[in-house]
Amino acid sequence: MSDTLTTDHASVVEQRRNAAAEARRLRTLNSFFELRAFIALAVLIVVFSLLSDSFLTLDNVITMTKHVAINALLAIGMLLVILKGGIDLSVGSTVGLSGVVAGEALQGFHLSIFDVVAYPPVWVVVVLCLTVGALVGTLNGILVTRLNVAPFIATLGMLYVARGAALLISGGTTYPDLAGDRANHNTGFSWIGGGRILGLPVAIWMMAVLAALVFVLLRSTAFGRWLYATGGNERATELTGVPVKRVKMIVYIISGACAALSGVIIASELTSAAPQAGDSFELNAIAAVVIGGAALSGGRGNVRGTLVGAFVIGFLADGLVILGVSTFWQTFIKGAVIIVAVILDQSQQRFQRRGAAASAVAVATAAEPPGDTPGTDAPSNTGTPQASSRVSR
Repeated sequence: MSDTLTTDHASVVEQRRNAAAEARRLRTLNSFFELRAFIALAVLIVVFSLLSDSFLTLDNVITMTKHVAINALLAIGMLLVILKGGIDLSVGSTVGLSGVVAGEALQGFHLSIFDVVAYPPVWVVVVLCLTVGALVGTLNGILVTRLNVAPFIATLGMLYVARGAALLISGGTTYPDLAGDRANHNTGFSWIGGGRILGLPVAIWMMAVLAALVFVLLRSTAFGRWLYATGGNERATELTGVPVKRVKMIVYIISGACAALSGVIIASELTSAAPQAGDSFELNAIAAVVIGGAALSGGRGNVRGTLVGAFVIGFLADGLVILGVSTFWQTFIKGAVIIVAVILDQSQQRFQRRGAAASAVAVATAAEPPGDTPGTDAPSNTGTPQASSRVSR
């Protein structure tokens, strides 16, 4: 009998070791997946630096970071939507619409009643554009929360609505020369996209401020906890009293406003606005979020990863341009990167599930007494209490 117990004890110890080793291996792999965006960014920097002497110069890095900032603003708004398990395909069209609104406003509003043309100041133009973006987000939120339209379909529809509105307002034409006129007191718009603060473009400062605000929102507020909970299990979160519909509405509004801000920066930098601006920008934003480690199913992701994902997309695009790679190949490579990012995300989720299972096995075997494991004759041969005590001795 003692030989049997010794064998069972050795078997349990071996199970514990195997389960613990498997859990450690899966944790290591999971750490690799968590750092995949940083690894990808480091590889891109090393490769492009070796292939081009101008890639890692200070001026080029600042220029590339400015380009990254435009996509990062979109990606941060997209992150909030994806965290709650949704998607926003209308952000690219909102970029074009906000630029058109800025162009129309800077051309002046003709007030037929007074027979005058009113030129609003730049800050009014910016507020108007952000309001338009927030309005698009509000319509998305109403479709998703009130009318129960699937987020993909609702935002796909708004993609065409916003693009159509931009074409109707502009008549399909481009607004040139948005620098303004001193006589009309509407100058200064070009500073948003071309100005600098402490040597860095304004767009980079906007990205940093927005990232800091959203970071605090997600980490230190009840809204952030509600958002993660909603993405993890919407029904259970709603049963706990969380205003799930309000959370959904707010994230779509923020996403629309972020897209409008990107549109303002682009129109300001180019000092012109076209209704086609922002075409396919929604794909870049989604790619940045996914590369940054967010789950498309919701409930997982953070600002840090999204920023790194935006840098990966931006540095990849600019690096290919510096090397003279064809735009066709650029599109192909960008699509391949998105596919790889999704595959890695799915692999990470599988490893996390296996890691959780291995950890549970390790805990269960650690808590299980060796004599109670299957294979001992203690339960089967115990006909009386005396027999049980003899076996235990």
